[in-house]
Amino acid sequence: MAATAAVAIHQFAECITCHAWSPDQSMIAFCPNNNEVHIYKFFTDKWEKLHVLSKHDQIVSGIDWSRSSNKIVTVSHDRNSYVWTQEGSDWVPTLVILKLNRAALCVQWSPKENKFAVGSGAKSVCVCYYEQENNWWISKVIRKRHESSVTSIAWHPNNVYLATASTDGKCRVFSTFIKGVDKRGLQSSTSTDPKFGEQIAQLDLSSTWAFGVRWSPSGKTLAYAGHNSMIYFVDEVESAPAAQNLTLRDLPLRDVLFVSERMVIGVGFDCNPMIFAADETGLWSFVRFLDERKATPSTSKASQLSEALGKLYGQSKQGTSDTVEPSKPRGGAHENCITCIVPLTKGRDGTIKRFSTSGLDGKIVVWDLENHVTIAK
Repeated sequence: MAATAAVAIHQFAECITCHAWSPDQSMIAFCPNNNEVHIYKFFTDKWEKLHVLSKHDQIVSGIDWSRSSNKIVTVSHDRNSYVWTQEGSDWVPTLVILKLNRAALCVQWSPKENKFAVGSGAKSVCVCYYEQENNWWISKVIRKRHESSVTSIAWHPNNVYLATASTDGKCRVFSTFIKGVDKRGLQSSTSTDPKFGEQIAQLDLSSTWAFGVRWSPSGKTLAYAGHNSMIYFVDEVESAPAAQNLTLRDLPLRDVLFVSERMVIGVGFDCNPMIFAADETGLWSFVRFLDERKATPSTSKASQLSEALGKLYGQSKQGTSDTVEPSKPRGGAHENCITCIVPLTKGRDGTIKRFSTSGLDGKIVVWDLENHVTIAK
């Protein structure tokens, strides 16, 4: 059994903004905190730089690599987006018309890869699709709902609902139904599908910036993080939302990932992935930090009990004798804030066994949950 869940640590740059993997995971694309996207491929025993995509003028803030069509979409603070298609040994860019007057901040392909969404600093979300007649990517914009920048987006498994997190503290769910792109009959209970831009839900759980929104594999649960060191879990978002707020003793999260229906990995300013799990009744709780290299002997049953009691009675852990915070002494896999988490390998049961993280320390770390975590399904 490996000593740590971090199975590979790659120092690619001084700082990494975001990253994405090729469909076969033999190549990785990342932004080294500038206007370029670097693509590396693994040969025998080392990573070698193959391509540099340099069409953007400012920092690239989002990258996503489609699994079936092998296209890369990038967005940047320059307000532009490009879809890159591999032709021979070159990557050829196609400009996407976003109609933005502020920076593009995040991007994600839809599950069917016939659309992608772009969150922006213009208080709007662009949903982009390919128009065959004119041979270009165009966008429809969801406006007038957000009161501030859209920091994170997440597609529902049904390919129509889109969740957004914003610095206005709210998490929202919209319909992105586009005639001619999406098939009708999304909802079995009603005869009509929601129109494009129609707001399905608005969650006012956080009083601070919201980050890192994600859906569970079934689409029944939504999770997102607040900059007030809280994580929020919401069930039945479309019909009767039931929310749970979990307060952290540590620094805020920047991104989250469902590895199964009942387990979430959160990453952020503590530089150490945090594991959250739901019990049989659906009650979520913090389990532990994933990178336990610096765990101290005081992480005993007694200290865990006192921690649980402290949480129960709302007591602050400051000034108490027992320390159960392995993240505080730095020196784990990451040495600075983790800003991005990407799923890698799925098991036969559909749970995610491997994922990667990147951060402001310029590292990309591959984590393996096998033999380290019992994944609650």
